[in-house]
Amino acid sequence: MAITEIECVVPLNPGARLDGLNQIAQLRSRLWGDREDKNAVERFIVDMRDTTDSHYSDNKRALAAIFYLAEIPASRHDAEFNELTTAEKKALIKAMNHFKAVVSLFPKKLYMPI
Repeated sequence: MAITEIECVVPLNPGARLDGLNQIAQLRSRLWGDREDKNAVERFIVDMRDTTDSHYSDNKRALAAIFYLAEIPASRHDAEFNELTTAEKKALIKAMNHFKAVVSLFPKKLYMPI
């Protein structure tokens, strides 16, 4: 059976993509709990804070940007994931989804001036 539609994919604007990613995160939490998500986010934060990484300072700034977007106070940016409140964890996931939605719109090929 052939596809007769002109377009099979409809591009989403960043807001619609963000809403979709947040809805999927909520569904995953309802169906499977937050265990897998929690471990993945904890691992991400630990990796971003790895002082042996050659890009440690950039990683720390990027992580601070995520915490800032989540509206988590600067005094809490060094907290471990399990020390965050439920509201802060939810805000952090939403902020990470926001970055995912925006990054998906970046140009595919970027050229750095020489």
